[in-house]
Amino acid sequence: MVEVTEPYAVGTPCWVDLNARDQQAALDFYKDLFGWQGEIGPQEFGGYAICAKNDKPVAGIMGPVDVEPGQPQVPSNWTTYLSTDDADATLTAIGDNGGTVLLPVMTVGSTGKMLVAADPSGAVFGVWQPLDFFGAQLVNEAGAVVWNELHTSAPGAVGAFYDAVFGARIAPMEQMPEYLSYNVAGRGVAGVLDLANDPPGTPPHWRTYFAVDDVDSTVDALVRAGGNLLDPPTDQPWGRVALVQDLDGAVFSLITPVPM
Repeated sequence: MVEVTEPYAVGTPCWVDLNARDQQAALDFYKDLFGWQGEIGPQEFGGYAICAKNDKPVAGIMGPVDVEPGQPQVPSNWTTYLSTDDADATLTAIGDNGGTVLLPVMTVGSTGKMLVAADPSGAVFGVWQPLDFFGAQLVNEAGAVVWNELHTSAPGAVGAFYDAVFGARIAPMEQMPEYLSYNVAGRGVAGVLDLANDPPGTPPHWRTYFAVDDVDSTVDALVRAGGNLLDPPTDQPWGRVALVQDLDGAVFSLITPVPM
């Protein structure tokens, strides 16, 4: 079990959450798929549910995002949150460097402060400033997040953006020069992939990878539960990977990592 016991370095992916059209159905779906424990939370926090694995927080699930009357519903999706030590300063830096703030800084009780933004290529991400809660406490094992990956049409431009806002550096991976590493303090904490590798029409986005013990059997279970298989399991240098959708169409990857 890989436990995280202290706040994440600034710029590091620290949390993921899902906005679902049917929150309870999503909680049941991921409970069966990953063994998560979670229930709809207090109404003062919009019913936000923190899901746990082995009693350690791994991800959040919330109900549908409120929109103005007559506006289209926000599609269900997984959002990656990057850690900061000053949400207000990060908001200013996002605007100053070509990003777009979608949800301004909001204080979430005593747990922390958050905002949601898009980078210059349009990829949406969250920002989390921890107070009492610093993010995922269990990672890199079955049923938890193992990787986050930015898919962008402008790796160079967004590289300058994430460097200016978070001090993160995007550079080719030594082992795979065609794949870019998103580095914080010299350590690769996420990946960056040119959007040209995605199907035509795919918008820029941050993708979440969840580790599983057996990709093929997990895909079978997901499809039986009403999810969709987008790309079948394939063997990659870093593990066996499949691209899937949940009940509401939220896209994520499943991976059985190669043992390190």
